[in-house]
Amino acid sequence: MSDDVRQVLALPPCDQVGFVVRDLEAALALYEPLFGPFSVMDPGPMSYRYRGRQEECEIRLAFGRSGVLEVEFIQWVSGGCPHKEFLDAGNEGMHHLRFPVADLEQKVAEAERMGYESIWDTRFGEGLAVAYLERPGDPLIIEFFENLHD
Repeated sequence: MSDDVRQVLALPPCDQVGFVVRDLEAALALYEPLFGPFSVMDPGPMSYRYRGRQEECEIRLAFGRSGVLEVEFIQWVSGGCPHKEFLDAGNEGMHHLRFPVADLEQKVAEAERMGYESIWDTRFGEGLAVAYLERPGDPLIIEFFENLHD
């Protein structure tokens, strides 16, 4: 695909890099000396639309910073989700880039016209939603995050 994805989709700079890790505590011990302290979140079971069906999954999260860029670590706990898929494929490490958007559904539709497919999404409430998108031949997932409460 020769189009400049950021330009065509009018995306702002990436605001988060997400890493999938097998062991959150081990990742924190390894990377807190590089990025500084992380805040850990155990949100419990959550429901998402994953590859066309509703799935419940549980993940553990940790958030740190490198300047303006948020660094997120994700440890899969249970259920079907892209993070388990990533681990099952033998991967660990950089998983996705996040871009803030004002209208999730509109931006997903625009990306789908460029060959992306929404594979994991949910709306948490009015003005708060997330979607992961992938495209053929590209192992990097992009995340659109709508947060109109900031």
